[in-house]
Order: sequence, then structure tokens, then C-alpha cells
Amino acid sequence: MNQKVFQRDAFIEEIFFAAEKDRNIFFLSADFGAPALDIFRETLPTQFLHCGISEQNMIDMAAGLALSGKQVYVYAMAPFITLRCIEQIKCSLAMMNLPVTVLAVGVGLGYADAGPTHYATEDIACMRSLAGVEVWSPCDNLSTRSIARTTLTSPGLRVIRLERDALPEVYSQSFNIDGSGFQEIEKGIDICVLSYGHLLHRSLKSRKDKSGAAFGVVDIFRLKPISNRLADTLNKYRGIVTVEEHCLHGGFGSAVLEFLSDRGLKMPVTRLGLPERYYFENGGREYLLDKFGLSVEDIGTAVDQLTNI
Repeated sequence: MNQKVFQRDAFIEEIFFAAEKDRNIFFLSADFGAPALDIFRETLPTQFLHCGISEQNMIDMAAGLALSGKQVYVYAMAPFITLRCIEQIKCSLAMMNLPVTVLAVGVGLGYADAGPTHYATEDIACMRSLAGVEVWSPCDNLSTRSIARTTLTSPGLRVIRLERDALPEVYSQSFNIDGSGFQEIEKGIDICVLSYGHLLHRSLKSRKDKSGAAFGVVDIFRLKPISNRLADTLNKYRGIVTVEEHCLHGGFGSAVLEFLSDRGLKMPVTRLGLPERYYFENGGREYLLDKFGLSVEDIGTAVDQLTNI
């Protein structure tokens, strides 16, 4: 897979290939910021609707199309298609149980240095609170394309969190969703790191850089619902570190704690995430992650501290 292909383009291309054969597939966008959108709009103009900077109306349009039997995808910047549209997603899609795929691009601090209005650091907490809404966050193009094909063959109400930029491949040859929503990328001893998306790559680098006993790394690409099968994987470890580019309150780490509690699994958990604040500093995404406790070294330190408990 070409590592220079943006994650968002990888997903849109899969939908475009299917839409060429199925006139019931519609793509709605509030943005023109991806090359794959240009191809979709130019080649299939009757199946592509540009809704302008009006994300809430776009969700309502998607609901109407879905009620008419269309398979609908909506695309916009992550903070605007989630936080700005939370009422529309709840009332127009979730309450109606409509199988619309919501594509949220530029998650976490992905739009650095645009400032806190353009960061999606609360979206997981908000979206996972809505009944009937699945939340997915793939880490590379191969997994992204596979998830895109799943939305085509098994429609449902899903929020797919996508990166703006190209990511290195984690799954170099094959990726199998198999209903579990997670995959143990690296088996380890004692401690397991759970992560997703952009920060999964930092977690893997931390493991590579670490001397001594290596820790396990699990990619949780479906953040809601977390599969019951994860318990079998976690039972092999003594402690867990969760790593997320999101506020800690109600985020991925909270979801993992709920999962463990509901199943009576007792083990120490360290949550790494963004401090509860808004980020006005400039310097780029990697600078901000390093500055606010999510560096490769910070992950390794958290593992060491949990190991020594």
C-alpha cells in the first residue's frame, strides 16, 4: 500500500469504487479538502452533494436520503461534524436507527496549529454517549480500506475518525476485522498498551525503543463497542496503559475502565491522554503531543512505573 496516500483518501476511494457500480450510494461533503473528493464530484456528480459549511443541515439531508433507501456517507472536519452536530446525530440519525456513515477527518490535534476550535479532543466522549452509534478509529490505510468495505457490506450508524495525513502501515499484508474490533499487534510480558489511530504509532515506537522485557501493544480500532473478546487478551497481562489523543474524561481510557469493571477484571490501569484544557500553543501536532505528556518516552515511562507497582 502506498504510504503517501492520505487516510481520508483511502476511505473515500473505496466508497467511490462501490458508488460507480451502485447509484444508491450518496456522498455528502461540507468540504473540498481531499483529492479523492474531486474525483468523486467530477465523475459521479449526481451522487455527490456539496452541502457547504453547514454540517448540521448536512446530517439532516443524510437522514432524508437514508429514509429514501440510499446508502449515505457524510464528510467534514472532525470537530464540526461531531460536536457541532451532536443533536442532529442523536435526533435525526440515532433515534431513527439510520445506517449513515459519519466521516470525521482531522481528529485529535490533527489540525494544529489552527487552535482549539479546530481540535477534536472531546469527540470520543460525546459520540460514545449516544445510543446506537459505533465509533471507529483506524491506524493505517489497509485497516481504513477494510473498514470502508465493511460499511458498504454491513451498513450501520458509525462515526469513522480519520487522519488528515498519510500514516505508516501497521498491517503490512493483511487486516481482518473479524467482528472483534481490535488486534494484538505485539505480544508482550506483564504490561499491555492499548491505543488507536495516530498514537498507536507512538506506542509501537516506544516498544521498539524499550530495553528489557517488551510490553504488548493492542490496536483498538473500534472504540465503541469494545468487543467482549478483548478480555481474553487482557487476562494475559498484569497491567494496562491506555494512550489517547483525547481528554481523559469520558474518553478511550474511561471506556477501557468501564469495560474492565463490567466484566469484573481487576488490574492496575494507567491512562495517558491530554490534560483537561484548551490548546492555544503553536508548534505543530508532534510538538504539542511531546509537550503535554504523550511523547514516546512518556509512554515508556508509564509502562515502567506500572511494571514496578
